[in-house]
Amino acid sequence: MRVHPSPPFNALAARRLREALGMAPGHVAYGMRAQYGLPVTPDTVLAWERGLAAPGTRELTALAGVLWCSPGDLMATASTLREHRMSRGLTIEDMARRVGLDAGAYRRMEDTGRWRGNERQSAALADLLQLSLRDYVTATGLNEDLGELLRSAVTTRWQAYVKPAAKLLPLSKQHLEGVLDQLHTEYQSQMVTTLNWNASTDTSDTGRAFLEHIVDRFWELAHG
Repeated sequence: MRVHPSPPFNALAARRLREALGMAPGHVAYGMRAQYGLPVTPDTVLAWERGLAAPGTRELTALAGVLWCSPGDLMATASTLREHRMSRGLTIEDMARRVGLDAGAYRRMEDTGRWRGNERQSAALADLLQLSLRDYVTATGLNEDLGELLRSAVTTRWQAYVKPAAKLLPLSKQHLEGVLDQLHTEYQSQMVTTLNWNASTDTSDTGRAFLEHIVDRFWELAHG
């Protein structure tokens, strides 16, 4: 079972929203105690706004309620399923019902960081959370799989990885072929160039750097 860290909190946004409402930290702390029963002090609110601490899940939801905003307005860029769900102000039960899953099954997917839904459920998930393809791949735990596939494609015969990539991503075969071909060409060119210009250079560093950022380069080419 995954231990969840605090949500990615946007301290500056919290301060700006509070000030826009003309509230002092004490007003926020009082609201969180009175409305949500949370033992929050003005010093705690200030610590959140200064980036010295971060609210937990219940505290973030309560803070959003007191500041008349959505939890997403108080979060930095979401990356996991849990974070995307929270940014939309949805409960686990809401998510499960709307994508067509049992709440327990959906919770386990959030806990493990691996999405196991079918094609229809995946489409519903992406639509409900308004995920771009790149965000969907990251949130559903497929980034590692994609990176492994891409590294294999550029270091061997990329043609063999078109079908596996098509199963992983809803992109056309023709588009994937072009991207994989380009990635393979870039990787091989870097390695050859390094060898030709300086035979004493350790090409492992050059190749390692390219492979380390290959997923980012893939998205640049896929959306280019």
